[in-house]
Amino acid sequence: MFSDKSLPIIVFDVNETLLDITILEPLFARLFGNKILLREWFAQLVLYSQTMTLSGLYTPFGELGVSALQMTADIHNVRLIDSDVDELQERMSKMPAHPDVVPALTKLREAEFRLVTLTNSANSASPTPLEKAGISHFFEQHFSVEQVAKFKPAPETYQMVAHALSVDVSDLCLVACHLWDTIGAQAAGCRGAFLTRPYNALLAAPNVSAPDFIAADLTTLAEQIIFSTKKQLPIPKKCRPI
Repeated sequence: MFSDKSLPIIVFDVNETLLDITILEPLFARLFGNKILLREWFAQLVLYSQTMTLSGLYTPFGELGVSALQMTADIHNVRLIDSDVDELQERMSKMPAHPDVVPALTKLREAEFRLVTLTNSANSASPTPLEKAGISHFFEQHFSVEQVAKFKPAPETYQMVAHALSVDVSDLCLVACHLWDTIGAQAAGCRGAFLTRPYNALLAAPNVSAPDFIAADLTTLAEQIIFSTKKQLPIPKKCRPI
């Protein structure tokens, strides 16, 4: 199936790119009276995961998520109880796949691309969130940043994937709905495919890497990758014009 070495290996971010974090909205609506506080919490989680890496420190993403929830509650003068934390963890373990995920992954597999995942989340026991979402079987391997104890977009995270797959970093194409992730991947030498899901957008600033691919849904993004890559492949001898 994965015989064509000229095709890039597609590396998928997981949380929000493949799995729908809006399943958490009812929790934030109940706690804070506004489901949009989910985005403040998630931004704090990303900010402090990157802060830990820049500071040479590491705490598993799930534990940071709980602490970021407590931080958000403290900021808004909301009292958390144990059952609130339990609900956060339960909902995070059952995030469904976005509707465009299965069609996009199917297209890429049929086009003979190798697919793997790379997540900030720690490895979990089976059934994993991707297994529960019914999409784990599309992927050849699953990678977690806990293996290098650094969070994306540290270059070591993308380099870890390339090393494990015995390819160059330039053979990877990262798909993510977070621009900070594609910027980091491109800086490390990967190609970047940016998915503009709600609450995610381009950053127009000097020296910010433009993604190699960009689309509002994953199926269109997959089609762009397939078209762009296939048209660059050499024409088989039997198909070359005489």
